[in-house]
Amino acid sequence: MKLSEIKELITAEVLCNEEMLSMDTTCAFGSDLMSDVLALSCKDTILITGLTNIQTIRTAEMLDIKCIIFVRNKRPDEAIVEFAKEKGMCLLATRHTMFTTCGILYSNGLKGVDMD
Repeated sequence: MKLSEIKELITAEVLCNEEMLSMDTTCAFGSDLMSDVLALSCKDTILITGLTNIQTIRTAEMLDIKCIIFVRNKRPDEAIVEFAKEKGMCLLATRHTMFTTCGILYSNGLKGVDMD
């Protein structure tokens, strides 16, 4: 699924790196626990979270996650957006809850990541 389709499905705003919306992704993972995110092994994963701190960007960087969706109208501050931009990550923000965001994406064919 293309990030542009995800953006439309969840009525998200692009916070940085809009040029990445043509990128494809195969699966998503929703969590506010970065320790759980570190256990991921799926390639081309997008992260769905409500955490807007620098640790979220650093965790995503470690796993080569190229897109983070912030839920519940949460928005990182400008310094964090700039850091993500430098790291080549597309940041999206939606008003939907994590549950609703995951449900919309799953019902439209995006796979979830199962923990082994």
